[in-house]
Amino acid sequence: MLPVQEAESIILNLVQPFDPRLETQVVELSAATNRILAATVTSNLDFPHWDNSAMDGYAVRYSDVQSCNREQPVVLTIVEEIPAGYQPQCEVKPGQASRIFTGGCMPKGADTVVMQENTKLQDNQVMILEAPQPQAFVRHRASFYQAQTSLMKPGIRLGAPEIAVLAAAQCNQLTVYRRPRVAIFSTGNELVTPDQPLKPGQIVDSNQYALGTFVSLLGGVPIPMGIVRDQPDDLKNAIANAISEADMVLSTGGVSVGDYDYVDKILAQLGAEIHIHSVAVKPGKPLTVATFTSPLPNSPEDSDLSSTPSCLKRPVLYFGLPGNPVSALVSCWRFVKPALLKLSGLPEEVSKPVFVKAIACNDLHAGGGRETYLWGQLCLDAAGNHEFHLASGSHSSGNLINLAYTNGLAVVPIGKTLIRAGESVLVLQVG
Repeated sequence: MLPVQEAESIILNLVQPFDPRLETQVVELSAATNRILAATVTSNLDFPHWDNSAMDGYAVRYSDVQSCNREQPVVLTIVEEIPAGYQPQCEVKPGQASRIFTGGCMPKGADTVVMQENTKLQDNQVMILEAPQPQAFVRHRASFYQAQTSLMKPGIRLGAPEIAVLAAAQCNQLTVYRRPRVAIFSTGNELVTPDQPLKPGQIVDSNQYALGTFVSLLGGVPIPMGIVRDQPDDLKNAIANAISEADMVLSTGGVSVGDYDYVDKILAQLGAEIHIHSVAVKPGKPLTVATFTSPLPNSPEDSDLSSTPSCLKRPVLYFGLPGNPVSALVSCWRFVKPALLKLSGLPEEVSKPVFVKAIACNDLHAGGGRETYLWGQLCLDAAGNHEFHLASGSHSSGNLINLAYTNGLAVVPIGKTLIRAGESVLVLQVG
């Protein structure tokens, strides 16, 4: 069994990220949500677009008001009102001011804004009661961003803040990495789909749905390939089809040492290079990681691949996951997620698992022989410190029920059998 850190390192080293020259597509801004940027973005616009006011008040010449106070106020004549979206028509000359609102363009001649709380309005004149700082409350053109410089760099996932910036910058088309295609199938004679009535000894294939959702949430394209019976020929055909369709393959079941566990044998027959057979982790000890060299997938569903040279090849990464549903998801969170994120175009340092220190709110038990992951909820206490609450009930790898609401996995290191409530524990953030 490989130590967890060594297994993680091997897996990440196997991942060949998408090529920013060949494995990208151009999408409209409206279709860019959750995509990963593949090319630097620039804008033709300065931010702010023009000098504007950060406050409701009066646009003045600083030289007119620099010495005033409440005992000796300065009285200025108002020449214009400037709401947001209005282009000033009048130059502010000595002894004058323009009424201005937040976001309004600074008029010619004015260099400072006096907030309205420090003024008194009298007909068409305004009394300035306090001297402002020079250029107070003026947002200068290009002080946030200068046109034609780098606005966003490759390797970031486009969420709501990034989409907002790109919309404001009028960046309507973006070059993004194509989405990784992930084939998913479950093995086992005992499996049935959720719409079938259960017979004695049968179980519902929940893994197909869990892993499909897992892939979708990470920005990939799941390719569900159904249930494969524990027959070598069926399994061989399924794996061959999967590696021809996908960048990554996730199968569940068939990777332990039972009489019906054929995955490793079939992988070897198909020419795979097997890098990992098992990991010293609980749950999830049986984990097969292999690679195939295969032409890039090219499917009508991925029009972004239409210009990809057919001669380009990349390793297809194969994960043979445990069949137990908890073990399958824990293995995905710990090992598959960083591989999928790196493949997608995110930097490796961003792709790696995120651990936080938390206070255990329950006793955490482990056998001590393997690195153990206990699922539960990570939250913040009133002081803003992380707490970990262990999920109630059995922590069996076959008990899927109490995995609901999980957002963290507490880590009990090898050699440790107990972390007491109140002690510090390292928690892997999941979701």
